[in-house]
Amino acid sequence: MDWNMTKRGFLGGSLTALGGLLAGCGSSGAEAKETFEVTKSEAEWRRTLSPAAFAVLRKADTERPRSSPLEKEHRRGIFACAGCALPLYRSEAKFESGTGWPSFTQPIANAVRTRPDGIGPFKRTEVHCRRCGGHLGHVFDDGPPPTGKRYCMNGAAMVFRAA
Repeated sequence: MDWNMTKRGFLGGSLTALGGLLAGCGSSGAEAKETFEVTKSEAEWRRTLSPAAFAVLRKADTERPRSSPLEKEHRRGIFACAGCALPLYRSEAKFESGTGWPSFTQPIANAVRTRPDGIGPFKRTEVHCRRCGGHLGHVFDDGPPPTGKRYCMNGAAMVFRAA
């Protein structure tokens, strides 16, 4: 057994689990009352989404780093919400962050909303689809120009449409 791979796998899994745990810790009553144009029951979402998309979009799960084919997607086009097909990001805003998740400098205007997520030193900002409320990922202030933002998205939450 390769110790480095075991340690890396353990640490990666632990961080993913911690992130999932913290994702549910930052919710407030006001956020729970947010309304969306596209609404479905949990059973309807389960029927219309893949298991991975359901876990991310509806349960705020985080996919494993480097597991999404969208991380390596470099064609010209649009990244849209896997839940409601709303265009979210243009390919021109995509960049290689080295994090293992598709990353963008900015969303399409009026495509996403944000809210505080996490507690204590683990505070961050969640990004969700403004039309269906699906969890997409998080935004950080360590991105490249021109925005300085890194919208770190789960590929399972999106579909790609080539231009």
